[in-house]
Amino acid sequence: MSRILSAVAWPYANGPRHIGHVAGFGVPSDVFSRYMRMAGHDVLMVSGTDEHGTPILVAADEEGVSPRELADRNNRLIVEDLVALGLSYDLFTRTTAGNHYRVVQDMFVTVRDNGYMVQQVTRSAISPSTGRTLPDRYIEGTCPICGASGARGDQCDNCGNQLDPTDLIDPHSRINGETPEFVESTHWFLDLPALADALGAWLDEREASGAWRPNVIRFSKNILRRSARAP
Repeated sequence: MSRILSAVAWPYANGPRHIGHVAGFGVPSDVFSRYMRMAGHDVLMVSGTDEHGTPILVAADEEGVSPRELADRNNRLIVEDLVALGLSYDLFTRTTAGNHYRVVQDMFVTVRDNGYMVQQVTRSAISPSTGRTLPDRYIEGTCPICGASGARGDQCDNCGNQLDPTDLIDPHSRINGETPEFVESTHWFLDLPALADALGAWLDEREASGAWRPNVIRFSKNILRRSARAP
């Protein structure tokens, strides 16, 4: 018997989840977890609602309620739906839970103190009218590579290239159409290049054993290669 952690994607609490969302994050994980339990393994299937970020603030403003009220309501709706569908979570929590705060902060401090976090100055998009940070997907513009309109700040769906918001031509906010202001800010980043050799060896073991699908191995190794080329 093995101990297996089934770490399911966390549904975002800016609104109720429809059946397409559940089919993507819930059903495959539930099938896997049930199979492993039937095979005699000790399985812990966990997830929760993600309740932080700009989309929560935007949705709350549109409804005239506080972000906490919106998150509380949608957490309740999402939990009720998942229970009604019979998904077999062992733990379904929230990113606003006190234990979640403590665990995340402890993980960050431990990684930082062990030397695997680095500080870098980046340019972040700010809404001039609200002063709030705009996530990449909330910014649109013209792709600098293929010239397609409607490219997001993280990717152009027309040519498939990954982008940064500062790459876009004539960027604008998807929320209110205004031109974002780009300001410098300091952030912490995982020092992935420092971990690349160890992670590469770990991925090689998964590839040799056939434990992971080939496309997952290729995707993961490509991330390591890109991190090695990054300045």
